[in-house]
Amino acid sequence: MSETDWRARKKASTRRAIKDHALRLILANGFEATTVEEIAAAAGVSHMTFFRHFPRKENVVEIDDYDALMGEQLAARPVDEPPLTAVHRAVRGAVVRIPPADQATILVRATLVLRTPALRDRNHLNLQTGKENFAAWLASRAGQAEPDLATKVLAGAAVAALSSAITAWVEQEGAVGLELLLDEAFGALGVPPVTAAAG
Repeated sequence: MSETDWRARKKASTRRAIKDHALRLILANGFEATTVEEIAAAAGVSHMTFFRHFPRKENVVEIDDYDALMGEQLAARPVDEPPLTAVHRAVRGAVVRIPPADQATILVRATLVLRTPALRDRNHLNLQTGKENFAAWLASRAGQAEPDLATKVLAGAAVAALSSAITAWVEQEGAVGLELLLDEAFGALGVPPVTAAAG
């Protein structure tokens, strides 16, 4: 293993440890009552190390671990596939590749975000970032230098479907798989259901 690979793995391991300990402490004590210093101490790092990984305390519970995977899935979709269908299949493809234990953790994080005012407010900013990311992915796929208005509208619709599916997943306490709720949400936008042939 090269030094670069080792450093990347070390960074990912530290980031994961901080997130895991933060989630445990916040669930036990509440978001407002849990300090960065407590999270850092539990993870065995300094508070400066915490801030190297997370600019704000709110960032530590954000659900962004699989953004790159979604991007890879979208890039792999057929270029002649309708944009919203491509996004649906890409997001769905990412979700079904997440191990069950990690899905359970994501559900806990999503529940915490949606039920904590400070985190819910922050989530609105993340949704905007999500729109920008989807718009950039779709624009690149369509050969656009910058997303045009139609692409931005499609990206907004995709984020609305994803957000609605996650909210329903939280409300149902994970009783229905997120991939099925994604099917329903994107289906409301006219995206055809997944078939064995379509993937």
